[in-house]
Amino acid sequence: MADSSFDIVSKVDHQEADNALNQARKEVEQRYDFKGTGASIEWSGEAILIKASTEERAKAVLDVFQSKLIKRGISLKSLESGEPVQGGKEVRITSTIKDGISSENAKKISKIIRDEGPKSVKSQIQGDELRVQSKSRDDLQEVQRLLKAADLDVDLQFVNYR
Repeated sequence: MADSSFDIVSKVDHQEADNALNQARKEVEQRYDFKGTGASIEWSGEAILIKASTEERAKAVLDVFQSKLIKRGISLKSLESGEPVQGGKEVRITSTIKDGISSENAKKISKIIRDEGPKSVKSQIQGDELRVQSKSRDDLQEVQRLLKAADLDVDLQFVNYR
């Protein structure tokens, strides 16, 4: 019997992220508590730039954006936000959306599979994703349960289950 396999990836639907940003921008423009504070959120290349007059306002805009991401089904593990930076009269927060599994996280995941998973399972790092193979589909499902229970700082999806 041929080996069964699946891929572990960390992908973000950029259209959904863009929709969440647009919804957050509309809410910030319309909400009474943001009026006259210079609060804004926008794309700056691949990064998301949040501006406001005070640090609290900037964090509030970030909170609005995070709630919109959650409503659109995007994990907050995919959002990496920097610290608020004072620049002149405004405070800026730069955030990025992480796509793909970094090599450090791939090594961590591979180590978890090797140490705690069933012995018949093999994992292989392929760029920004991992391929997991085994003769037994039950062992592959056990690996999925193991990784879902693990506290990793990356949002994982399991695709190409064969």
